Amino acid sequence: MESPPIYGLPQETLQHIFSSLPLRQIMICRSVCKLFNQILTSSSFVHLVSTENPPLSLFALRPPHHHRQPPNSPFLLHAFDPNQNQWIRFNLTFLPFRSLHPIASSPGLLYVWADSPDSLDSNKLLIACNPLTRQYRVLPQLGSAWFKHGSVLVDSSNRVMVLTELASLFFTNSNHWLKFSSDLPSKPRSPILVSNSVYTLCDVGSAWRNEWKLYSCKLSTLMNSQQFWNRLEKHEWGDVFDILKRPRLVRGMGNRLLMIGGLKSSFSLNSPCSTILILRLDLDLLEWEEAGRMPVDMYRIFQESSKFKVFGMGERVIFSAKRYRRLALWECGKGGGEWRWVDGLQGTGDGPCRGFVYEVRLNAVP
Repeated sequence: MESPPIYGLPQETLQHIFSSLPLRQIMICRSVCKLFNQILTSSSFVHLVSTENPPLSLFALRPPHHHRQPPNSPFLLHAFDPNQNQWIRFNLTFLPFRSLHPIASSPGLLYVWADSPDSLDSNKLLIACNPLTRQYRVLPQLGSAWFKHGSVLVDSSNRVMVLTELASLFFTNSNHWLKFSSDLPSKPRSPILVSNSVYTLCDVGSAWRNEWKLYSCKLSTLMNSQQFWNRLEKHEWGDVFDILKRPRLVRGMGNRLLMIGGLKSSFSLNSPCSTILILRLDLDLLEWEEAGRMPVDMYRIFQESSKFKVFGMGERVIFSAKRYRRLALWECGKGGGEWRWVDGLQGTGDGPCRGFVYEVRLNAVP
């Protein structure tokens, strides 16, 4: 049987042809045949496409903590491409571990909690991997309490921080975790990394009334300071933390952060919310401004839900309501930005979706 004509083309020619495709199409072509997979996974092609194609920025969904993968079924990471308005699935069966739980990302890499395949103890593994190249690296083992109660943060240099109310762990390509006591007044809420600093919200109120405050620490102070958390506040901010119900933080564009929560209709203890408000803080000027608010007709869904989650980064934020099979997407722009629904949500149960932004890159090495 005569081979197809494409087999007669030089590999260099094929690489240049494929390099003109968007990264999403390259991922699809890798599964067409052995020839395409060989070409599209070669080191020369990875280098070529990494210099010519921009990264693919996706919204990846985290499975719930109680999620149990059915035996003999592949673990699929579901991610949404807001530019193409399509869902993508990443097969993580190349990882030889049990109970996979994607939790965070750095440019090009996924960070996944997992159980060791040959251990029956309760310790957890944190794994850095690139699903496109199927390369992975196992970080030093941790106890299960860090998995249950810790927030995982990763910066662009792949420095990893696992943060709880009482302590934090820090990993910088060494063979062990550095442990530090935390002086936070309460459990950190929605911590984020912006540049070289960590920001989080803490409740300093009473048992019957929340009082949220913003705290920060520089990663550089972890090595040489006993008290590295500082409260950020200015008199000019006024009641900015009092107008939002259950606020949470999202990393913004550049040196900015977003604070998002239900907009209270009054300052009374159990006042209802009128919508969801997005505030933006310029960390250089320490000035707040309104970035957007959810349209009333869209907010009705979240008003009826007893719980909702928020995740995103930069100019886009995803909102998920309990028992509702659609996501709301906000994109920054003039006049408060644009809002739209995201359909096609699968496999998340009745609870609201948690997630993170995953920037897909071929050349990222764990």
